[in-house]
Formats: sequence, structure tokens, C-alpha cells
Amino acid sequence: MTYVDGFVVAVPTDKRAAYLKHAQAAAVVFKEYGALTVVECWGDDVPDGKLTSFPMAVQRKDGETVVFSWITWPSRSIRDQGMKKAMEDPRLTGVEMPFDGKRMIYGGFEMLLSV
Repeated sequence: MTYVDGFVVAVPTDKRAAYLKHAQAAAVVFKEYGALTVVECWGDDVPDGKLTSFPMAVQRKDGETVVFSWITWPSRSIRDQGMKKAMEDPRLTGVEMPFDGKRMIYGGFEMLLSV
């Protein structure tokens, strides 16, 4: 069953190009280790909420943009193996991320519906 890793992060708006470069390099690694797709979405219409919202969840600061992304995998087991290999890959270890990883929200999900 298809498995999805989802991510939400706040990226300094002026680091969009650096973020894209980082995401492109990481996508190559994830795909080498079994990912089917890697999708990165730059926030365009992401309103602030009163109780909860994407900006609140990632503690978005002035001058930051919310990014929503996901990786699809053929199965949870392939994801577990692939993600482990990716996190140990020298192309990703020690690389400076163009965002505050402490404010990243992420999780793994079983796909329930895709039409």
C-alpha cells in the first residue's frame, strides 16, 4: 500500500532559491532509495488562523513562507528502508538546511484515498 511522508516547514522567503536547490538534491537521493515522487509546494494562499493554521503550527515569522511537501513510497517497509539509507547518505548528512528544522512538522501516513 502506498505510504506518504508529509512535511510542513517555514522557510525564509529570501532563501527560496536555496531551498529549491536543497529540495532538488534531496529528491535525487530519496528517489534513488525507492521514493516514487517528491513534491514541494511554496505557500501562496496560507492564511493565519485564530485557533490553528499552518503558519501557527510552524511558528512562521515575518519574512518566512510556509512550505508543504510530501514524498510517496510504494510501501511503509520501502519507506523505512529508504529513509534510513537517505538519512545516512553523505549527500544529505551535514548539509545546512535553509530553514529551521526544529520547527518542521512531519509524519508518515498510509494512503487512504487517491483519485
